[in-house]
Amino acid sequence: MRTATLYRYELAMDSMVILRNQRLKSREGLLVKLTEGEQTGWGEIAPLPEFSHESLDEALAQALPWVQAWQNGEAVASVESLYPSVAFGLSMAQLELTSALPAEGDYRVAPLCSGDPDELVVTLAQQAGDKVAKIKVGLYEAVRDGMVANMFVDAIPDIRLRLDANRQWTPLKAQQFAKYVKPENRHGIAFLEEPCQTPEQSLAFAAETGIAIAWDETLRDEGFELSAEPGLAAIVIKPTLMGSVQKCIALIEKAHELKLETVISSSLESSLGLNQLARFAKWKTPESIPGLDTMQLFMEQVEPVWPGSSLPVKHAMQIVWQSA
Repeated sequence: MRTATLYRYELAMDSMVILRNQRLKSREGLLVKLTEGEQTGWGEIAPLPEFSHESLDEALAQALPWVQAWQNGEAVASVESLYPSVAFGLSMAQLELTSALPAEGDYRVAPLCSGDPDELVVTLAQQAGDKVAKIKVGLYEAVRDGMVANMFVDAIPDIRLRLDANRQWTPLKAQQFAKYVKPENRHGIAFLEEPCQTPEQSLAFAAETGIAIAWDETLRDEGFELSAEPGLAAIVIKPTLMGSVQKCIALIEKAHELKLETVISSSLESSLGLNQLARFAKWKTPESIPGLDTMQLFMEQVEPVWPGSSLPVKHAMQIVWQSA
């Protein structure tokens, strides 16, 4: 016997969270629960404002008939034909339903610098093992970003910085950034995600500066095919923006063939989705610390809670649809 439930959640965010052109006061999304016999699978469908092409209402309009058909044992649309957030949430629920998603997760943290850089320097200096941190660049002046990156490497010589520019820089601004990172410190930058507005500009930046780059948005460009490129060191996969679990796995396997580092990264999912991404990362990219340090941006969470988080748990969620 099959049953299914769709929930809608809204979680308060830290007031300082800004996504491109808007301040995100709360995070909204859907949770899907599929049950068959004694097995249960959960998935999260949460389009990311400013990044996903689909809205939450559009995602719901796709997910609801799929869940209803699944519950009735009818033929369902291939998840590959659905919006990326819907495809990922439904495929993850199916994966968990069949016990194919391993229970163990990778909860190692690449701390996200969302405030005072000096505080993160202290945290990393005290941290044992690999010292990996992520910094969003492109929000302020490129010169400031370069000075901050340079400061981190000066303070922690064995650091591996992951920088993310989200295609915010012109080639000139990217060069201004590089100018303020001493040549001997550039090895401390593991990669810079999407420094420029086009892949061609980003590859030229890597060639000119010796700073390695990573693809993120480029992975989702229409017609893009992953290949080895001079200066390309890694890919960053955000499954909520990419699509189904199967699509993500195919991309991971291709990247590994090309000897590219592969990082599973958050799109500000709730604690439920974040836990599943940690399990997915442990399973498919065990060699890389995932980019999942986003719980700090929330004011509350759902179940299951994020390990070590003391955020209050929000139990009340709107039931959008459930089996009769």
